[in-house]
Amino acid sequence: MKAIVHEQQLGLEGLEYRDVTDPETREGTVKVRLKAVGMNRRDVSVTSRRQEGDPPLVLGSDGAGVIEEVGAGVDKWQVGDEVVINPGVGWEKNSDAPPEGFQIVGLPDDGTFAEYMVVDAQHVEKKPSTLSWEEAGVLPLAGLTAYRALFTRGQVKKGDTVMLPGIGSGVLTFVLKFAKAVGARVIVTSRHEEKLEAAKKLGADVGILTESDWNEQLKDETVDLVIESVGRATFNKSLDIVRRGGTVVTFGATTEDEVEIDIRKFFYGQYNLLGSTMGSAEELKEMLQFVEKHGIKPELDRMFNMDDYLEAFEYLRDSKNFGKIGFHVD
Repeated sequence: MKAIVHEQQLGLEGLEYRDVTDPETREGTVKVRLKAVGMNRRDVSVTSRRQEGDPPLVLGSDGAGVIEEVGAGVDKWQVGDEVVINPGVGWEKNSDAPPEGFQIVGLPDDGTFAEYMVVDAQHVEKKPSTLSWEEAGVLPLAGLTAYRALFTRGQVKKGDTVMLPGIGSGVLTFVLKFAKAVGARVIVTSRHEEKLEAAKKLGADVGILTESDWNEQLKDETVDLVIESVGRATFNKSLDIVRRGGTVVTFGATTEDEVEIDIRKFFYGQYNLLGSTMGSAEELKEMLQFVEKHGIKPELDRMFNMDDYLEAFEYLRDSKNFGKIGFHVD
């Protein structure tokens, strides 16, 4: 089968689209013929985290396809079932934090950027009938991350005002759609006017430039919850804009990881700072039901052919996307 593989060199130079050995179905597993797969920033970062001399690795955490083979002992699934891949391994029930041993598909084991994938039968879920293959293929990781950050950690409710610095990523476009579905007010920021306009078309109530004075621009707003994923460039502005007693949930850092805060101001303001990452299989099921119930579709920016892998990786690395990108699997 064909797959997007990383080996030999660090960074994007180590990528190749080539033939690899077909995976074999084992007891308790299913073999999925993938129809579409989604890209995430993690796929770009993995190319720089591996060491020279590491064995070849098929990248990718997201995917959707049709079950082609069912291993011994599997009675939940049948050949022909349409499924999405659970991008998390080893986190079944919702809990305060991932359990020890939790991993994300695509490192250290092979991922979804291939024609076929063999996975544990417990790590696939029914594809939402409301979604196309492309939409289903890009949904799981970003949708799950957004769901946990907004609902499990952020505890958003109708009437809350949610702020999303750096709108444009797959996760934040899901957060925007999820928040509007439950009746929240949404404020977004971006360095690009066109992304602000795109967000408003999706329902954002207010859009401001990231470099602007947030306190001046939003002097008539009360921000209850900030979903923060930028890191140092916006973190203190996020803490400064959220109301006293409000909450900042952080799930990523597209700029520098390390930040400094005024701890006295923080504890006097009674702020809540919560970390979040991915989510459990239980939350994935809830997210899929939520998407189907509310008719939510991923914001698809662009789908690439597999042999255009380098263009796709560069496109995501340079943050050219608004929403999700992915690959058609031939």
